[in-house]
Amino acid sequence: MNNGTICRTNGSPKKYFLHERTKRFSPIPRDILGPMRFLVLVLTWFCMTLTAWSAEPLIELARAKSASTELRDAIVSRMDATALEGGTAYVAEGGNFLFAVRSRTEPVLYVNGLRRNPMRKLPGVDLWASLESLPTGTSHKFEYEIDGKWTGGRSDIPAYLPECYEQAGVPQGKLSEKLIHTSQIYNGTVSEYWIYVPAQYQADKPAALMVWHDGHNHIRRDGSARTLNVIDNLIHQGKMPVSIHVFISPGMQGERRMRSIQYDTVDDTYARFLRDEILREVEAKYNIRKDAYSRAISGASSGAICAFNVAWQQPDQFSRVHSLIGSYTSIQWRPGQLEGGNVYPFKVRKEAKRNIRVWLQDGSDDLENAHGSWPLQNIQMANSLKMMGYDYFLSWGNGTHNQAHGNAELPRALTWLWRDYNPNRTEQTYVQDEAEKAKPYWRVTGLNRD
Repeated sequence: MNNGTICRTNGSPKKYFLHERTKRFSPIPRDILGPMRFLVLVLTWFCMTLTAWSAEPLIELARAKSASTELRDAIVSRMDATALEGGTAYVAEGGNFLFAVRSRTEPVLYVNGLRRNPMRKLPGVDLWASLESLPTGTSHKFEYEIDGKWTGGRSDIPAYLPECYEQAGVPQGKLSEKLIHTSQIYNGTVSEYWIYVPAQYQADKPAALMVWHDGHNHIRRDGSARTLNVIDNLIHQGKMPVSIHVFISPGMQGERRMRSIQYDTVDDTYARFLRDEILREVEAKYNIRKDAYSRAISGASSGAICAFNVAWQQPDQFSRVHSLIGSYTSIQWRPGQLEGGNVYPFKVRKEAKRNIRVWLQDGSDDLENAHGSWPLQNIQMANSLKMMGYDYFLSWGNGTHNQAHGNAELPRALTWLWRDYNPNRTEQTYVQDEAEKAKPYWRVTGLNRD
């Protein structure tokens, strides 16, 4: 997992790592030379060479002919000219990345703040390229140093796990057409949603359920989320149960966007809307289990706090929460009138414990604005869940307010969330893993200032 944040001091990149073992930032990753880490990287590289390089022609060409006229011509024809000039061009498949940039002098490529191997100059043009193998299941950032100046670069480029891609022999489910719902609870608000039914679903056997917020982001197989591929692959592998998936988008009340009102408000209104209106329609069409043990809910940003809020308000409906770059901040907070997501780290510590399992993901470069600090609030959430004995996991990276990291590791997150699921059961008391109990609370000890 990529756990760094790049900071600059006197023009030089400086990197801090949030250690998974100590959960503290420090300037040097203590375990980077450890044999187990090296073995994991080698195995990751080997697996991705088998599954990914043949899928992206530019990467396969770069592997076979790293400094050839063929690669030059392919890069020029396939990559955007503006991106090549600006230092933002790349293609990727799994953990394999081809970076390319135009420069009269030799550029120095940095990935996640670390200098990479020298780039190769392609014949006859001021064009440089480098093929890099990076860890999968996270996101990365890159930039160039050219003539002593920092140039180009991008944050939040995903390195997808293999289950994010379509795989041979895996049956695909069916996505419904777009469905329209007009709400009574939200006074005429119109919502769009889709239902995904896996190939293994049988009407005489009740299926598990998972709800995804900002549903329009999840309905394309080749989109940034790759959610449909992940669902197919994990069900096929037995890593998640046969489950109906509901992709619901925020509603519109006339011309008024209801996303923040629905997602960021801390009360039971949205939870009732989901239970009494949307899921009632879904349950009329499909045989879905009613136990919270068999139900999960997911979201990103405001959709993440919404997912957590639904499970918090109705733990009898949902017990598994998938939260990406969660907005546990004061977006809808009205002092003395209405609670916002900023209160949740304290509600978790002081209110009655809910029987829920929670996956949290955030990055060190997430938002800092008038509503709050996304990185610090997610750390607060993790510490509150830890303190109260919840079964939780915090996946930490260097990303901005972007879903790239969460999308890249989605198979890992869903496998964790649904682990030990038994279709013959209807309940389970979630307990914190013994290894997590032995770990310290999350602390930030390295900052971006001297």
